[in-house]
Amino acid sequence: MCSKSNSLSGPTSHNYFSQRLRLSYVDWGNGGAPPMILIHGGLDHCRNWDWVAERFKDDYHVIAPDLRGHGDSDWMIGGAYNQLDYLYDIAQLLHQKDLGPVSIIGHSMGGAISLMYAAIYPEAVEKLIVIEGLGLSPSTEARKAKEPHSNRIRKWIRDLRKSSGRSARRYSSLEEAILRMREENPHLSEEQARHLTIYGSNQNEDGSFTWKFDNYVRFFEFTGRPIQEIWKLWGDIACPTLLVYGNESWASNPSSDGRTAHFNCPLEVEVFRNAGHWVHHDQLDGFVKRAYSFLNPRETEN
Repeated sequence: MCSKSNSLSGPTSHNYFSQRLRLSYVDWGNGGAPPMILIHGGLDHCRNWDWVAERFKDDYHVIAPDLRGHGDSDWMIGGAYNQLDYLYDIAQLLHQKDLGPVSIIGHSMGGAISLMYAAIYPEAVEKLIVIEGLGLSPSTEARKAKEPHSNRIRKWIRDLRKSSGRSARRYSSLEEAILRMREENPHLSEEQARHLTIYGSNQNEDGSFTWKFDNYVRFFEFTGRPIQEIWKLWGDIACPTLLVYGNESWASNPSSDGRTAHFNCPLEVEVFRNAGHWVHHDQLDGFVKRAYSFLNPRETEN
């Protein structure tokens, strides 16, 4: 049954290796329980899942990785970030820990990675919850497709070159960084913003604070992979899947934009009111209740 502890007891921190990178993850214990992995989005970190993990840790063996270039995981040198490498890292973590089949909850870019993993390893995923992880709307993708590939590659090169000369923004105090966190998501409470900032930032030698992510994670390697290939992959997902959206988000609803047609698995879509891109922060209780009923439909929450 889902717990409702008001205090976060906290996970243990661990490392593993993938493509010679030392990557970090946290483990909430309960090793004999069904496994669950929580995959964060871009410019984020694994401790953004703490409130969700706290609710599920009594019923699941919950682990949450820091993706490469994020949180306490190594940054890449001499290469670009792309979703296939992120996918490999997740596959490597689950392989090394011998976990499966797993339940997966992924947010944003982490949701996109979760969809790819479930498509490539359908036998290894029990159930899948994706919070705004389908990417850009079909109409936006169609506009992008009209732009010549050469122009898109040139833009990618320009963006990377610009990023190479960009210093990480420094905040004079933790409070200033917390304020920036709340500007990014006005739904956050003071407690949530402080927690996310503490775990998502480093204090520098001069006393200032910077975010833990590598600036290069902002720019995916240009692969030329058509979005139609990604949509086709979704058709290989076999497990029951729940797509979650916030009604105040920039993302479009797959029920109305046609993307649900690419799935052949049992599929549900849930839209949360008064929520933006981070539904699991903005409507924590509602999200946990909906997620728990999806994962365990025969049980009721206390």
